[in-house]
Amino acid sequence: MSVLDILSAARDLGRLHEIASVLVRHGLGSLVRATGLGHWLERAGRALHWEAPQHVGQRSTAEHARAALEELGPTFVKSGQLLASRADVVPEDFVRELARLQEHVEPVPWPALAAQIEQDLGAAPEAVWSHVDHSPLAAGSIAQVHRATLADGTAVVLKVRRPGIHNVVEADLRLLARLAEVVESEVPDLRHYRPRKLVRAFARTMRDELDLAVEARNTEQLARQLAGHAGVVLPRVHPAWTSERLVVLDHLPGPSVASWLSNPAAATVDGPALARIGADALLTMVFVDGFFHADPHAGNLLLLPDGRLGLIDCGMVGRLSDARRGEFIALLAGALRRDERGVVDVLVDWTERDDEVDFDQLSADARALVDRYHGLPLDRLHMPAVLGDVLDLVRENGLFLPSDVASLLRVLLLLDGLGRALDPDFNLTLHLQPFVERLVRNRHSWRRALVRQAREVAALVSDAPRDLREILSKARRGRFRLDLELRRLDDFATRLDRSANRLTMGLVTSALIVGTSVTLTVDGGPRLFGMPTFALLGFVSSALLGLAVLVAIWRSTRR
Repeated sequence: MSVLDILSAARDLGRLHEIASVLVRHGLGSLVRATGLGHWLERAGRALHWEAPQHVGQRSTAEHARAALEELGPTFVKSGQLLASRADVVPEDFVRELARLQEHVEPVPWPALAAQIEQDLGAAPEAVWSHVDHSPLAAGSIAQVHRATLADGTAVVLKVRRPGIHNVVEADLRLLARLAEVVESEVPDLRHYRPRKLVRAFARTMRDELDLAVEARNTEQLARQLAGHAGVVLPRVHPAWTSERLVVLDHLPGPSVASWLSNPAAATVDGPALARIGADALLTMVFVDGFFHADPHAGNLLLLPDGRLGLIDCGMVGRLSDARRGEFIALLAGALRRDERGVVDVLVDWTERDDEVDFDQLSADARALVDRYHGLPLDRLHMPAVLGDVLDLVRENGLFLPSDVASLLRVLLLLDGLGRALDPDFNLTLHLQPFVERLVRNRHSWRRALVRQAREVAALVSDAPRDLREILSKARRGRFRLDLELRRLDDFATRLDRSANRLTMGLVTSALIVGTSVTLTVDGGPRLFGMPTFALLGFVSSALLGLAVLVAIWRSTRR
């Protein structure tokens, strides 16, 4: 898709001009020029002021990128936060800077929210709940939170989507998708970062966050999974008043861990106990259930009066299949057991098929990684350092992590930082060890292996008739195609085609020479320079064709 296709969407032209202007103002005009946006915007009558402000040289490119994203609004702030979790594709200085992204939003006045709630429920908020606090408890770029009280006295919170935010986000997602296609096709230096794949993953996350009914379902599922963890509680959802733009949850009293960390004297907290409870709950979600809270930062954890942890804001979740969990464990085991082949195998499995991998270099880097940690006791093993080295290995070898693995690594790094903030002696590796051992036992259990193989065979048998029917159907319609990928086959076919063309030209030239020789013996007809005109034209044509064949052969020998 060309940049002209972007401009064809007139409804997005103004926003596109705003994006380009902000990027130029923050010294990122080279990106605008590389994608051709400036040229086409000016052709569409939208002039850009290319002079960068004086402060551009005073800050790094990463700092300007963060500032530009904050200025562009919620969609771009959240896209930057997503990129901050992709240390496999984003340079380290950008990761550090993007992690500092903050949302600067003004609260929506209560009358605007009340009008939207009345549209959704068919009644004014005061007619549905006995009391609603018009001052927001919290205001984010997607939604705003207000306290309320039910008729039976239950304290709840209303999470209301900001009016009009859906259209803004959808417009930005359209532009991001188009820009990603342009960048991937027009800017080779950025192609490695796979902008289209990143934007697709980000769009899924954003649309889930926009739908508050999705957050309600996520909250209920996580609550069921953690029902056996007495130390963690999630708010109860009130489905009667939950919709795409509104979710009603029980209010969990207590400050967030973030506020407590900024003022530890405000409350007496058993930090080590909370760190242990939170780690066990989160690791259970990841490695037992495969469905986990993907944004467990300190602001989403509450310190309840009874000593439990409250987990809120479940709009962003991660999913990890049993196979992916096994691959992750195999990667860690390879790093700790000096098995560079195991590390390489997992990373290659995660790599896209069209990637070209330098196996010798990857193996050498993997060997250096496993040598670094071989024989190190678990109590001295710093998991973030291991994960950081794995990410360096991935980035330096031009590999790309699947989105679910990237989400997992981000959660583990968040958990480690939060655990150490609560307990200076917190060691994520020791908490992770029993989950790893359980997964290893399960994968090597003969019962589990038989069950897994039986399921795969059953799936193969059940799918075989349908697959065979599809193959026969395509064959009957003449649409059956067999794709083979052979290395250097395209080059061989090109050379063979050239040779056939030259042979054909040689045969045509020979035929012309023979035919012209015959016409020399024919009397009569027009003559030129004392020779029959047709014979002369035949000789000239033969000479030109023969010369073309000789030039083509000479050029091919020079390559």
